Amino acid sequence: MPENDPAAPTSQWVRACALDEVEEDEGHRLDTVPPVSLFRSGGEVFCLDDTCTHEDFSLAEGWVEDCVVECALHTAKFDLRSGKALSAPASTPVRVHEVRLEGTEIYVRLPETYDTSGVGK
Repeated sequence: MPENDPAAPTSQWVRACALDEVEEDEGHRLDTVPPVSLFRSGGEVFCLDDTCTHEDFSLAEGWVEDCVVECALHTAKFDLRSGKALSAPASTPVRVHEVRLEGTEIYVRLPETYDTSGVGK
């Protein structure tokens, strides 16, 4: 849907954390509902829904390399840029969220349907 479509869900920019809280090639889970995680890889910062689409498991607990996160439970892989499932057993992508840096602070754009009361404090 186009962003100006009145039927499109609205979103909000939320301060997630400081950049130095997210280590290179690591995941950093945020206290949102549903949960999202930040990842640093290749000098970039990414934000994805945190739950593997194959089974209910945190992607922040996985391994990150070359802008790909591998779920620690059953080794499904997801592209950090697009959320695309790259390997079985996952076949459904994870949702990706826009990220921006303001100085050393990370902000993520999340749907207003996400509970963000536990982040940015």
